[in-house]
Amino acid sequence: MKQTLQLRLGQHLTMTPQLQQAIRLLQLSSLELHTEIQEALDSNLMLELAEDGEADSSTVEAGEAGGDNGLDQEAATEAAGDGDLAMQADKIPDDLPVDSDWDDIYDAPPAPVSSAPLDDGEREVVHQVGESLREHLLWQMNLTPFSDTDTAIAEAIIDSINDDGFLTTSIEEIHESLSAGGENELELEEVEAVLHRIQNFEPAGVAARDLRESLLLQLAQLPNTIDWKEKAGELLDRHFDLLVNRDYTQLMRRLKVGEEELKEIIQVVQALNPRPGSQITDSSPEYIVPDVFVRKENGKWRVSLNMDAAPKLRINAHYANLMKKVNNSSDNTYLKNHMQEAKWFLKSLNSRNETLLKVATCIVEKQRAFLEYGEEAMKALVLHDIAEEVDMHESTISRVTTKKYMHTPRGIYELKYFFSSHVNTASGGECSSTAIRALIKKLIAAEKPQKPLSDSKIAAILSEQGINVARRTVAKYREAMAIPPSNERKRLA
Repeated sequence: MKQTLQLRLGQHLTMTPQLQQAIRLLQLSSLELHTEIQEALDSNLMLELAEDGEADSSTVEAGEAGGDNGLDQEAATEAAGDGDLAMQADKIPDDLPVDSDWDDIYDAPPAPVSSAPLDDGEREVVHQVGESLREHLLWQMNLTPFSDTDTAIAEAIIDSINDDGFLTTSIEEIHESLSAGGENELELEEVEAVLHRIQNFEPAGVAARDLRESLLLQLAQLPNTIDWKEKAGELLDRHFDLLVNRDYTQLMRRLKVGEEELKEIIQVVQALNPRPGSQITDSSPEYIVPDVFVRKENGKWRVSLNMDAAPKLRINAHYANLMKKVNNSSDNTYLKNHMQEAKWFLKSLNSRNETLLKVATCIVEKQRAFLEYGEEAMKALVLHDIAEEVDMHESTISRVTTKKYMHTPRGIYELKYFFSSHVNTASGGECSSTAIRALIKKLIAAEKPQKPLSDSKIAAILSEQGINVARRTVAKYREAMAIPPSNERKRLA
């Protein structure tokens, strides 16, 4: 076979490190972006925190956003200082070669140098975790005068209590596990006696073996001045099955009370906590920081970025000016490397903000009816609709709407919330699944307590309104909203 040289022309997609960085920043949440910015400050001496007021927040009115892809726009943040900050920009390439890495072209930075040292008055914030239910019960156990044997039994019982506060192991199993290999014979009554003492711990109703026992324990700790306490105890102790099955006729006959009295008795029971252990948790609360604010001014919906969600950056003028003064070629190359990396990072941040603002503005324009009238007016919307509107790829829209939140007068919503599938209406239009769920919730809220609407009845009512949905679709939406079926929603008027 003869060897020959051939020249072929072809096209293929490649991604520069600059575009890779822009895409990666685009999909980060506010918390992740804050961490990324802090890492950039620690590793790049050309970056520093900007003074308050140096970076303006972006604000547009709904319907005004437009233009090219946010990933291709020029950065709004440039180097601070005089004209020398151009720093021989003609000698710095605009883009890295494709399919390359930072370390392939530029030297790796030395040990991290923080650009934002702590002031004397600042202290590192230590993440504090709440007390778990087990720790809370052990703390109360240590304050209780137990013998060594009772302490071992109490620890075994506490270890068998789940996060909801219920005992997941029978006392027979606990007794068997403690008796195995023990020198002294342990009586079952001892285990049960310790269990009763633990059931007097806080929170009320803890260490119960089932829901009925937990409710009885909580009821016993209520003051005797509570109306209908005695009847509520009789209801839980003797007629709990009738309460579960909502057989109110039998309950009134057994308790010898009228409908109004039974309603008040049930209200006493409903005021108790079915999951007593949930009152104590070791998880710290998670706070949502909105990325976008939406408000109505002079009859127009305005969209603005939350510029306080991430630190504001700028080029360090002192180090930037050193590029012109440094004669050593290795030092000059080192400063150039950091300058190029800093400029690209600022450009990627600006592109992220522009893309987020553009997409959020388009969503507000499409879902203006939701902002005006609520969930029932939500329109069907998919990623492709926004992608066509802002001239971006669907994958870009998916990244920019993931883990990003919008603050509206109706609450804080994830951007993904505004996207939903549609159901065809009898008139040939479309109705979003979010609007259908809102209608189902509204119908259930307005139903008669003694005769709740079945899924078939709800589907029939929606069909009369021109929304064709099957019974199983109604059941799926109802379960997604954690609404019980009609037989479990039955209650006294």
